[in-house]
Amino acid sequence: MIESVKSVIHNFNAGPSVLPKEVFEEASRAVIDFNETGLSILEIGHRTNLFEPVMAEARALTKELMQLDADHEVLFLHGGATTQFMQVPMNMLNENDLASYADTGTWAVKAIKEAKLFGHVEIAGSAKENNYTSIPKNLSVSPTAVYLHITTNETIAGTQWKKIPYDCGVPLIADMSSDIMSRVLDFNKFDLIYAGAQKNMGAAGVNLVVVNKNILGKVSKPIPTILDYRTHIKEASMLNTPPVFAVYVALLTLRWLKKQGGVAALEKLNNAKAALFYNTLDTLPVFKGVVVKEDRSFMNATFILQDVTREKEFLDLCKREGMVGIKGHRSVGGFRVSMYNALKLESIAALTDLMKDFANKKG
Repeated sequence: MIESVKSVIHNFNAGPSVLPKEVFEEASRAVIDFNETGLSILEIGHRTNLFEPVMAEARALTKELMQLDADHEVLFLHGGATTQFMQVPMNMLNENDLASYADTGTWAVKAIKEAKLFGHVEIAGSAKENNYTSIPKNLSVSPTAVYLHITTNETIAGTQWKKIPYDCGVPLIADMSSDIMSRVLDFNKFDLIYAGAQKNMGAAGVNLVVVNKNILGKVSKPIPTILDYRTHIKEASMLNTPPVFAVYVALLTLRWLKKQGGVAALEKLNNAKAALFYNTLDTLPVFKGVVVKEDRSFMNATFILQDVTREKEFLDLCKREGMVGIKGHRSVGGFRVSMYNALKLESIAALTDLMKDFANKKG
């Protein structure tokens, strides 16, 4: 029998999600007194010598951790990844242009819907027929496409691109909201990356955009100032009042990530967490994974019970033992375990012990 850990909370929420304790502590101090100024981080001017270094360091640390070249610019913007579903094609497509999208699940579908407002969309590959339980292979990308868009990790379906289609023949754009900085990739091979911060690199309220400036300025239509990446680059993410507190929390998280050893160190930890969870899942017949093994997400593990009548029993046990965020997305049901950067291996160990205990009980 596992020991009760009611006093310990294990946060498996899909987003907003777990953050390092030291980030919470430093952020909470800054809410009362930012850098011993007597002012709260919530009330300082963004165009002051108090906040400008925060934005500058956040952008510089992102470039360092992702090992970005001089052509790639880093922006911290409002609106989250959902705004980018619209902002990407607005900056990239003329009315008669073609964009290629991989259809891998809920978030890819939402991106496709918005892109159709600005140009023509082709589906390079789709996993819809198998209910999004895998990543489409053998993409078909038209050489006339302005770009290929992929969602590197689908939080709802629980799938993840393991082999990135770098060789697609056109500029590559990626929604990395749920696996940004969780594994080593050649980020310079992406022409645009966007990611809501609230899963792996901060709190809700700010969106990271990494863009190769050479792909911009090629549309003939006017772009609203606030939605033009070029304007944000020129103003160093300070075109208008940025989400000050969210940017600060992102900075603290980036500092923590660097302190851990950078992206490579986090990848090693994330691989260990995923291995422990999936190895346990596959040895317990009471549970069943819903994604083909080769495409399983190392960030969001989705699974079900063979006996669906025991779902409430399992969720109640999780709740009693301090396991929060286990219930699957409302659109698909089942269960989901999110294993983002700040989640400790000990939390996965506690959960897998609980799963074993549950499997040994008779329904």
